[in-house]
Amino acid sequence: MSRQIALLRGINVGGHNSFPKAQQLALAEPLGLKDVSVLLQTGNLVFADPGTPPEETARLLHERIAADLGLTVPVMVRTRDELAAAVAANPFPQAAAEPKTLHLTFLSAVPDDTSALDALDQGAFAPDRFQLAGRELYLWCPNGIGRSKLADAVGRARLGVTATARNWNTVTKLLALADA
Repeated sequence: MSRQIALLRGINVGGHNSFPKAQQLALAEPLGLKDVSVLLQTGNLVFADPGTPPEETARLLHERIAADLGLTVPVMVRTRDELAAAVAANPFPQAAAEPKTLHLTFLSAVPDDTSALDALDQGAFAPDRFQLAGRELYLWCPNGIGRSKLADAVGRARLGVTATARNWNTVTKLLALADA
């Protein structure tokens, strides 16, 4: 069975946009989403492919969250195969041994203007590194993301698209859940 993965931005983070797991599950049913699983409580839903393009599924979820909860929550949806391709394309395979050091940012679209990222001198931020690949941005911070100056610089880069990040542990768990 084909699956889709919804990534909600800014859910249950720092006491903002409260959206408990039970509500996340309840939200999916009226939209016709079947076999729904929620990973963690930070907006990671995996469900049977509803037969709509991922962008349409994202729009429907976004609108339903706004109507039901009054929250403006950006939603990105990937198919199982798109997520698997993003995992396989990891440009920092050495980070697999320490998955908490690798983060994958999902973008709503391929950015038209990457000049803000292109202007970053990655050598100045070593050993931290990033790579943009289509609608995914990989960020590897071997010493942790908390004090990474590169993570801060990449986060400030204006790409003109919506973004939401997950650590590598979450990304691989989402893929495993989609494959279950």
